[in-house]
Amino acid sequence: MSSKPQNRVPFNIVVIGQDGRLMYEALLFAASLRAMAPDFKGRLFIAEPQPGEKWDNDPRMKHADVLAAFKRLDAEILPFESRHFGQSYPYGNKIEALLALPEGEPFVFFDSDTLITGPLSSVPFDFSRPCASLKVEGTWPQIELYGPGYTDIWKSLYDRFGLDFESTLDLGQPDEYWKRYLYFNAGFFFYECPRKFGERFLEYALEIRDNPPEAASLQVFDPWLDQVALPLVIHSFGGARRTIPEDTLDGAISCHYRTFPLLFARESDHVVKVLRDVSAPNWIKKALKTYEPIKRLVYQPKGEKIRAMFDRDHLPRREHMIRNRIKKAGMWMR
Repeated sequence: MSSKPQNRVPFNIVVIGQDGRLMYEALLFAASLRAMAPDFKGRLFIAEPQPGEKWDNDPRMKHADVLAAFKRLDAEILPFESRHFGQSYPYGNKIEALLALPEGEPFVFFDSDTLITGPLSSVPFDFSRPCASLKVEGTWPQIELYGPGYTDIWKSLYDRFGLDFESTLDLGQPDEYWKRYLYFNAGFFFYECPRKFGERFLEYALEIRDNPPEAASLQVFDPWLDQVALPLVIHSFGGARRTIPEDTLDGAISCHYRTFPLLFARESDHVVKVLRDVSAPNWIKKALKTYEPIKRLVYQPKGEKIRAMFDRDHLPRREHMIRNRIKKAGMWMR
């Protein structure tokens, strides 16, 4: 079998970076990309929201050591305007940032709290058939007694945008069970053009937020709005539940760890080693150690103490159970 990279289509990568936690996570993402995917030939963008009426404070990154580290890692700061979301819904960053990317160039978006853990060029992306992360729990919709069910709620959204609903169903799953319906985590997604994807993502998200169909009108969309709109966008562009092989992204090639306590609790030894290796150089450590969770968990022993609390082969079934155990031990940090 050939060991040459399977993916020959050049593409760009974008993550969000702004003052606070996200800039440290974005720095670790950039360091892991350069260490684990040295043959990646595209551009790495750190999309940065700009100050304006949608932000209470200036969200731009001001930490000199972080900015110097980005430059050393050949990560390009990409300013973008927050016209619709900003402070009130920061998850909207991932929607509005797409409109600032080079038009017509394939892209992969990653949440900032992600590490690249393997050769990204081995992922055989079909950029004409998007998909997104299936590392997701059934968080939306929340079904009310005597209210509309999953089918009625999801179908009302597909109908609103003139999309076929039936073809999205996983008929191997029971009716009115959340996995039967197309639902993603927005931790990664990709397409052949960020402008087209971003414009439609924005259109759908604003319509759902501002004018939901009756069956969905009692649902809460914060913080789930991006994850409600995303399957509709992907389906509208001819995507599907999975268009890349299993055990690539969210598997051997990337890890969406969510928070550092969760990383130490549940991720593999390989992921922890990648984290420790890429955060070890002094010029990166200088930037990262000013963030308390990284200082305490990565550079001090608290991460290993959390790790010792869990058996990775027999983890609690739901994430909140892991979180609660860490919190009870007084070691939760975000």
